[in-house]
Amino acid sequence: MGSLSIWHWLIVLAVVLLLFGRGKIPELMGDVAKGIKNFKKGMTDETEEAKSLERKPGDPVVTEKTKDAGSTG
Repeated sequence: MGSLSIWHWLIVLAVVLLLFGRGKIPELMGDVAKGIKNFKKGMTDETEEAKSLERKPGDPVVTEKTKDAGSTG
């Protein structure tokens, strides 16, 4: 009684089709795909930005105090 048979799944599928219609399901899947694509793009952009902001070992460290001291002198 706890497992779902093929008939249960067919009934669920029929109800989903009745609620959303034939055209709405592909539209929803397209929206999900766009969301995943934008998420991956955002993760890639964030990684590239973090790499560009990383400091190289020979670069001097610039802080607010060193900026202020250099500009007032």
